[in-house]
Formats: sequence, C-alpha cells, structure tokens
Amino acid sequence: MGKKVISVVVPTYNEEMNVRPLAETVIKIITEELPQYDYEMIFIDNLSKDRTRVELRKLCEENPRIKAIFNARNFGQMRSPVHGFKQATGDCVVRLNADFQDPPELIPELVHRWEAGHKIVLAIKNKTEEGALMAFARRQYYKFLRTITDIGHIENFTGFGLYDQAFVHVVRQIHDPMPYFRGMVAEFGFEYDTVYYERPNRRAGKSSNNFYRLYDVAMVGITSYSKVMMRLATFAGCIIGALSFIAALVYFILKLIHWDWFRAGIAPLVIGVFFLGGVELFFIGLLGEYILSINTRVLDRPLVVEEERINFEPDALKKEEEEEGITDQEEIVSYEESPGQTG
Repeated sequence: MGKKVISVVVPTYNEEMNVRPLAETVIKIITEELPQYDYEMIFIDNLSKDRTRVELRKLCEENPRIKAIFNARNFGQMRSPVHGFKQATGDCVVRLNADFQDPPELIPELVHRWEAGHKIVLAIKNKTEEGALMAFARRQYYKFLRTITDIGHIENFTGFGLYDQAFVHVVRQIHDPMPYFRGMVAEFGFEYDTVYYERPNRRAGKSSNNFYRLYDVAMVGITSYSKVMMRLATFAGCIIGALSFIAALVYFILKLIHWDWFRAGIAPLVIGVFFLGGVELFFIGLLGEYILSINTRVLDRPLVVEEERINFEPDALKKEEEEEGITDQEEIVSYEESPGQTG
C-alpha cells in the first residue's frame, strides 16, 4: 500500500524571497522527520508584481511534487487561499503562509496529533511580535465576534493548521464566493486539537495587509455570521424614540408650569439632530455592509479565475516515479481515491 500524502497549501503575493527557502524547509522537514509520508506542495499566486512566479516556475521544474496555480488577477486574501485549499489531494492538508510567520517546524507535531485521531489540528498564536495596539485590536475583535455570533470563533487563529481530507471535502461542498475560512472551521469543522506557538515577524518582504484589507476581512466575519448588528438598529430606534418622547413630555410639562420664563432654546434641538444623524449613518453603513455581502453571494462568482496550472497533470509525478524505479501506482493519490484519515 502506498504512502499517505501530506498536502501543503501556500498562498503567495509578492513573496519572491520566501518561496524557495520555504519549499526547501518544508521538504526537508517532511523527508527527514516524516519519511513514512509522501508530500505535495501547492502554491497559489495572487498575481504577484515581483519575481514570485519566476521562482515558482523554477521550483516546479525542479520538483514535480511542487505545484503552482497562477490567478488571472488578485482575488484577495480570503478567496485565493480557499481555492488552493480545495485543490489539495493529500490525506491531510497543512495550510501555512509563505512569510515564515507560520513556522514549518510545527508540521511534524501537527501530523502526530492527526495520527492520534484528531481530524483538525489548529496552530494558535499564544504570543506575537506584532505591535501592542494591533494585538489589542485583534483580541477585542474576536471577543466581540464571539459575543454577537452563535458559533465559537477561535481567538488568535489565522488558518495555520492541519486538516483531514474529510474536512477538505466539506469545504469543497461550500460554494461561497466570499469565504471566511476561520468561520468555516468554527462552524463546519470537526472537534479539533490545538498546538500553541509564538508567531515571529516576517522573514523577508513586506506584508500587503493594510487597514482597508483588515477591515474587509473583519466585516465579512461579522456579516457572515451575525444577525445581532442589524437587530441593534431596531433596539436603538426603540430606545432613542422612547427617550425622545420622554424628553418632549418633560419639556412640555415644564413649559406649561413655567410659561413665562422657561425657554428650551435651540441647543437640545441641535444636539438631538446630530445625535440621531450619527446613529442613522452608522446603521446605514452597517446595512450597506450586509447588502454588499448579499450582493456578492447572489452574483455567485467563482472564487478565482486561473491563468495557469503547473504540475497538476498526473503524468508529471508518474514520470518522476518511473525514473526512480517506483511502479506502485497507489502512491499517486487523486481526490477520488484519497481516503479520510482514520487515525
């Protein structure tokens, strides 16, 4: 019987200085520490502007077990990784970033936990070298998300972890053009085990994340899994309406009692108008986020449009194995044939 296969899925964008060192590190770890397993590495590139694709082509030429998908344009940091995840054919899938902030050295530990019977093993940050302000904002966001949603969102989880082929099959059934992977794991995933690690800074290059992209991810998480925010608009409207009625009644009574000298003035009116305007704009903006989310899903667009695939043909691996004298065709694992992990 052939070896089980570990698929390693790596999304890339402007990572020319990282893809080769990462591939060499991952392959070395698997071949030396997990020799009982075979592997495939899938890089999915989101239209990098540097020499990332050049480096990926070289890697694919040197090793048929390294595969690459080149997107026709940049489809964002949520859609592209999930599409790459769906292409994995191994018995388990390790998802990690190309910048070495997800330590490849954890792969053996993830695999050992998987062998023990856990279909999902998540790598959770217990410490990060990012700024104190950003770390605080992340903690508050996840605390807020757990409060307003019905599923147990996982704090300090970035997507790095190991997933059994059974969960990959579940993800393939989810046709969501704006997927929130962390929410999928929390909502549709099996019982999971956790491995904690300290997340280092990037090894090379510069992160493409900015406030807008982080805000976009945060709003997808909120609008995909919470009804609470829109219901707050109803509650706020009722409360503000009741307070306005009470204030009007008080002013009316005071005016009747002290008709000659009681003057309300224009200040309460101005304050009330600006306050209500601010509340209305906030909830109109929030409503717009929900409508954008609905619109994206109704359009039902594909996750990505591929420009090119490299080394996904079955003959690529078969040719290398024949050259090495390997004839056992069971070592060539396809999606239809790959079993779930049985522990």
